[in-house]
Amino acid sequence: MNLFEVYKLWDIEPVRGLDTTLWTADGTEYTDLYGGHAVISIGHCHPHYVEVVSRQLSRLGFYSNAVKNSLQTELAARLGRLSGYDDYSLFLCNSGAEANENAMKLASFATGRARVLAFSKAFHGRTSGAVGVTDNPKIRAPFNESGHVGFVSLGDIGAVERELSGGQYAAVIIEGIQGVAGIYEPSEDFLRELRRLCDRHGSLLIADEIQSGYGRSGRFFAHQFSGIRPDIITTAKGMANGFPIGGVLISPAIKPEYGMLGTTFGGNHLACAAALAVLDVIENEHLIENAARVGKHFRQAFNGPEGLDPALAEYRGKGLMIGLELKDEFIGLRDRLLFERHFFTGAAGPKVIRLLPSLTLSVETADRFIGSWRELTSNNTGK
Repeated sequence: MNLFEVYKLWDIEPVRGLDTTLWTADGTEYTDLYGGHAVISIGHCHPHYVEVVSRQLSRLGFYSNAVKNSLQTELAARLGRLSGYDDYSLFLCNSGAEANENAMKLASFATGRARVLAFSKAFHGRTSGAVGVTDNPKIRAPFNESGHVGFVSLGDIGAVERELSGGQYAAVIIEGIQGVAGIYEPSEDFLRELRRLCDRHGSLLIADEIQSGYGRSGRFFAHQFSGIRPDIITTAKGMANGFPIGGVLISPAIKPEYGMLGTTFGGNHLACAAALAVLDVIENEHLIENAARVGKHFRQAFNGPEGLDPALAEYRGKGLMIGLELKDEFIGLRDRLLFERHFFTGAAGPKVIRLLPSLTLSVETADRFIGSWRELTSNNTGK
């Protein structure tokens, strides 16, 4: 049997990792500034993470949600305290797309409405409901076209008000920072107005923090820069440093009923142990503060007092969620960074390089990347 090929793969296979370093079977060393789509939040094979997960596996790897699991309640308490949402409740699932599916379902239950409003360039996942609120027709099959989704331009508060005024929308879903689109931030004023309009028209506000959460922006969740409190928050990627898990943080105004939500694998013992280990490291090693500090260092290097880097059309992002929009003549730069300088980076289309490294990234490693960048772009050899 062959794999069902849906990704174009580089001819590189990492077999070992430590912090922000990866090695292939032949011993070639790479620096990981992408973290496997923002998943590796505390570095590859962090010793505390390895010890906690290994110990849990030796005790009990899985049992169903038909019994008590104290790891779940501990995770909910710890996540609530560190995020500032200790009065919310937590539903655990397996992925970001699943978290968004459950968030929208919950909003529909709570309001009795069917429609969801989303934004241009949004990405919320590839499962049926999540891809329905994703602004990319190429990945939506006819089956996913429910007719229950509206789209408006990010930042157009007038369009939001016109849509919500009809009283048909269960929820508005918005990313804390749009990742797949190329690192686009809703302004703080826009988020505050969005909160106000949702309250006025009886729609719930869902903050998708799957890529932008867990400290990546320099706050626990990116929307916290604006001071708003969404009704529902979704999280996943960096939550367990590579072990599949997702979470839905739910306002106390939304009351649970048996049968609303359910899952087989969500919140299993191994996943919860991994997620608790991540919170240990984030807190004990002050990784949110480190993300803010190293992110500021990147911004000063690429868009500081001397102006925008000559290779860039725009620098976007907060903390360690960075979008570097290239000028046309540097369109081949990402491949050169990988194959010549051994830096893994991400992309958003042909002109945007995304940096989504572990929150453990040091200024020294950042400077090595910045130096390689300048060497490759200074003579326009990236054509």
